[in-house]
Amino acid sequence: MEEGILFRPIGIIHTPFQEPAGMPIQPTGGKEIEGTVEIFPEFADGLLDMDGFSRIILIYHFHRSGPCRLHLIPFLDTCPHGVFATRAPNRPNPLGISIVSLIACKNTCLHISGVDMLDGTPLLDIKPYLPECDAFCSERTGWFPTRGSCFSTTLSDDRFSGKKED
Repeated sequence: MEEGILFRPIGIIHTPFQEPAGMPIQPTGGKEIEGTVEIFPEFADGLLDMDGFSRIILIYHFHRSGPCRLHLIPFLDTCPHGVFATRAPNRPNPLGISIVSLIACKNTCLHISGVDMLDGTPLLDIKPYLPECDAFCSERTGWFPTRGSCFSTTLSDDRFSGKKED
């Protein structure tokens, strides 16, 4: 087994959110909120043909999350769950994934909407969103609400920042 895995950011995500409190907890809650993704110049050639997609998947580092907690109380519930049954940022490997709308691709800057991450978030990778491969609408969703979902209206607080305990 490897001792460690090293990731190198390919860019920085810029958003209006300086603090976790008040931020959307998923992209559906931030669908009208715009941001930009600054791709570092050495990776600019990788953006070829990006402008043909309406949505993209951003994979990033939760750079301001608190320490890993294997049991935690997530947003949308009042009971503790295992971290792998949540989307909380306090993970063994603090990786985030968001499917955002791509508004425009200009040089090394992607203009996006559906922002649910903090300003200055290190971007690790981008993948095109393909509905045929990425959308599975009739699956079981565990403890998450399936009807009248609160994803679009629930805002973050600072419970995962390491500043406050549950």
